[in-house]
Amino acid sequence: MSTSLAAALGGAAGGVALVGIAAILIWYCLFRRRNSSRTSESNSSEPSLQVEGGSELALRGGVSYPLELQGARCLTLQELNAATKNFSSINLIGFGMFGEVYKGLLQDGMIVAIKRRSSIPSQQFIQEVHHLSSIRHRNLVSLLGYCQENDLQMLVYEYIPNGSVSAHLYGASQVSSGKLEFKHRLSIAHGTAKGLSHLHSLNPPMVHMNFKTANVLVDEDFIPKVADAGLRSLLDRVDGAGPSSRTATDDPFLDPEAKDSGIFSKESDVYSFGVFLLELVSGREVRLDRSIIEWAQNYQESSTFSAFVDQRMGSSFTSEGMREFLRLITWCVNPLSERRPPMNYVEMEIDRIREKEMSLTTIMGEGTTTVTLGSQLFTTSK
Repeated sequence: MSTSLAAALGGAAGGVALVGIAAILIWYCLFRRRNSSRTSESNSSEPSLQVEGGSELALRGGVSYPLELQGARCLTLQELNAATKNFSSINLIGFGMFGEVYKGLLQDGMIVAIKRRSSIPSQQFIQEVHHLSSIRHRNLVSLLGYCQENDLQMLVYEYIPNGSVSAHLYGASQVSSGKLEFKHRLSIAHGTAKGLSHLHSLNPPMVHMNFKTANVLVDEDFIPKVADAGLRSLLDRVDGAGPSSRTATDDPFLDPEAKDSGIFSKESDVYSFGVFLLELVSGREVRLDRSIIEWAQNYQESSTFSAFVDQRMGSSFTSEGMREFLRLITWCVNPLSERRPPMNYVEMEIDRIREKEMSLTTIMGEGTTTVTLGSQLFTTSK
């Protein structure tokens, strides 16, 4: 072997050795950094532990919480006390199935609705919050966070500023001169149907089980959002009670079949939605006038509806559009669940009727319509 060839081979071998040594040094440094990071995490103020199945839990106040919990923000009682001025009665905006509802202002400037009840901490509660907070849709009120401290459980939702549709139809926000035209009511109905249809499209499907007009809220852009989706199911699982234990048997929104069996289904949601449509088109509260459900169930194409529909709509609708809408309502409130249409069909049918009505009504300005809702005046884009 020549001297030059030997020198070349020796140089190559030396280069390979240097690369190998450098790789080992880099691996060693990375290993030490990773190990140091893990040691630092294990010495944090909120330790973690491994549980069966390999999932990791963080300990907070003696209760373990999944570290993989995404979407739901864990808030402290101190933060929520500050947000609500110690849950002042001034901030109390309502009562519901979960308990008192307060308006709050978080430190980051976000306005929220906080539902509070007395209950001991529960891992099941955290799991249910995790599931519900993952369900997002434009027409659903989002669950943003939670708190479990001092034997209190709290749910933190996005705040919807213009309140419930029921308040504007026949509640505190109603103004005698207020006007909500038929096409605008159809827009509310369509958005609400989209929210419920989304719940029913999940795998497995989610049944609302407590749908009513009071649980349809409208935001500053006049977009309807369904509230309390999955809340009855959360309470049933956390408290270990069946759905029938929370069912008010005199609730006019309750499907008669669900009332008898205690079993809720997508079809029972469709029935409740049909009752909501009745209130929307009549402007009347079903709880005080249940005859309108009977009227709808007995409705025929030849029936007159002038005395039934809300007079505040004036002549803002076509006879054909109103008859098609009333026919859809009769399908939804059919006493036999198997004869009710699925929610996705209801959504499409309302959209079809709405589009037809919009094309036959006056357009104001560049694609905008003026909406007077209670004491509020909105301008919305199509």
